[in-house]
Amino acid sequence: MATTLSTRTAERRWAAWAGLAGPILFTLSWVAQELARFEEYSPFEESVSALEAGPNGWIQQVNFVVFGVLTMVFAVGLYRALQPSRAGHIGSTLLFFSGIGLVLAGPFFPLREDAAGVTYDPGGHQAAGFGFFTSSALALVVLSFAIARQQDWRQLALPVRYAGILMLISNLFMGILVIPDDAPLHDWAGLAQRVIVLGLLFPARMALSYRLLRVTSPGSPAPVDVTPRPDSCAEHGDVSDGRAHR
Repeated sequence: MATTLSTRTAERRWAAWAGLAGPILFTLSWVAQELARFEEYSPFEESVSALEAGPNGWIQQVNFVVFGVLTMVFAVGLYRALQPSRAGHIGSTLLFFSGIGLVLAGPFFPLREDAAGVTYDPGGHQAAGFGFFTSSALALVVLSFAIARQQDWRQLALPVRYAGILMLISNLFMGILVIPDDAPLHDWAGLAQRVIVLGLLFPARMALSYRLLRVTSPGSPAPVDVTPRPDSCAEHGDVSDGRAHR
């Protein structure tokens, strides 16, 4: 029994490290690629996915796959840590689907560059990207309700929820005013995407990862569900009629 618990704890700690490493490695990789291609790539105008197009685009494809796999590992760790919460299961599953979206956006549906040097989507990439951002936002919102019930997690509930809600709003904003070629803010697509990712998604995800690491550290207390139970009155006394069990 002790060995089983130790194994589960180790698995969750690895999942927490995966959750921390994913955003960091992904960001460092895309920044390094931007610096290497600064003469022909604009981070203000072009999305991170545009790094898949042109020379050495395979690097960003691998970057998507690595980040996607680490995301799925992290999601599995959250799934197990937040048992038996239904919201925890749903939120973790949504996060797992976001990892699938990242993998699909890599070698399966990458952006390409035509003979004139213009980046285009041959099919599937925008759908994968939409799946990633939408499932990530929904995951944060749903997970916030799960962690609100856990004593060691609940301080993160509102920040994570607000991040998810703002991401959902920003997805609508991006789809109407930024992403379309004729959108008024299309020339700022790269900057807008980076604000969403670095300002909302990654801080929330890393906060959850760090908390998972803390609660699975040796000597940490078992998680406590702080949700009031319907039978609490029966256990502690019926105060509705002025009587209490003694």
